[in-house]
Amino acid sequence: MSSAPLLQIVPADRHAEPPEQVFERAADIFRLMSTPVRLKIISSLCAGEKNVSEILAEIDTTQPNLSQHLNVLYRAEILARERRGNQVFYRIHNHGVVALCRTLCGMLSADQQHARTP
Repeated sequence: MSSAPLLQIVPADRHAEPPEQVFERAADIFRLMSTPVRLKIISSLCAGEKNVSEILAEIDTTQPNLSQHLNVLYRAEILARERRGNQVFYRIHNHGVVALCRTLCGMLSADQQHARTP
């Protein structure tokens, strides 16, 4: 008896194999999101655009560390940024990745609450 794959991506043509690039890109996104600080940044920016100081006020990290993570998310095109005077403002650019994060974090939160219920 064969078991079903844990992850099955169904392409538009149901008989075609998904391109290797789909799995590679998915792995890249999961690697990017594997750092709690990055998930916290995304969560913070879901409420709207913020400058670095506003994000730093919400996340317990140093300014250089925050800037490094913001830059990684910007280069990956998950965030967009705009300089206004001497401040840089960040906002969500890739809403699909945000939806993925919300789904996963929501699922984990529900699982944790369910585990606490007697």
